[in-house]
Amino acid sequence: MLKNVNLGAIYMLASALSFAIMGIFTKLLSGNLSSLEVVFFRNIISVIIIFISIVKSPLNNKGGKPWLLFFRGFMGFSALLAFFYNIATIPLANAMTFSQTSPIFTAIFAFIFLKERIGKLGWIAIAIGFFGLLLFTKPEIGFNKNDFLGIFSGVGAGLAYTSIRGLRQYYDTRTIVLSFALIGTIGPAVLMIVGSFYTNPSLDFMLSPFITPKGIDFIHILGIGIFATIAQIFMTKSYEVSKAGLVAPLSYANIPFSMVFGFLLGDTLPDFSGFMGIILIIFAGILISRSK
Repeated sequence: MLKNVNLGAIYMLASALSFAIMGIFTKLLSGNLSSLEVVFFRNIISVIIIFISIVKSPLNNKGGKPWLLFFRGFMGFSALLAFFYNIATIPLANAMTFSQTSPIFTAIFAFIFLKERIGKLGWIAIAIGFFGLLLFTKPEIGFNKNDFLGIFSGVGAGLAYTSIRGLRQYYDTRTIVLSFALIGTIGPAVLMIVGSFYTNPSLDFMLSPFITPKGIDFIHILGIGIFATIAQIFMTKSYEVSKAGLVAPLSYANIPFSMVFGFLLGDTLPDFSGFMGIILIIFAGILISRSK
């Protein structure tokens, strides 16, 4: 048992590190391409990988929940778009922290829609998480676009993860992932076409024209796809060999990893209030995983 926990911890830390490295490639690529286009290329790579997997091993679907499947894909794409926009425009660790609020929202949505029980510890964790979010965003000085998109990246991911729980008995896991990847490819393609004819600075996170990648951009695109895939593989392996409650808290290691990498790329470090908010959000996520 101890060996499995140690191995699961190593896998989860490797997943967190890979996810942070994916963030580096995303930030570098966003210097030349819009976040919308980055999402487009990231999902194209996912579609290719999934189709190769389907050729080798056909899908096994019961079906029956097409609209929920679409909802999962749409919310996943929307959350990813908000997340990638924030990676491009604010410090990497800040974008990661917003994204890591998703377990807090997942617990709430699972309680509302799936009637999953939240114990006393879970509610305490949610309260701590929201207090941490307040410290992190500093609403007293006003919310900006990045704050709204950051919170949405957590809310959207929470809705997507909750919908997965309602889909897993009807669809092959690859079908669920493919719904996200296909919508995350078609959606940006349509929005880039619209962005070629209409631009609005306040909507730059979702409307922009296509820009042809050049040279180093292709390396960054491959880096995003490869490390996103590696992160998912290691995360899956971690949950396969260890209990989720024991290894899930280690996924928050991507925040300090991102803080170090972001600092090396020129990001500013959070102030005291922001840093305390990050700590409380991480602590809340750990409590939620322990309360299950």
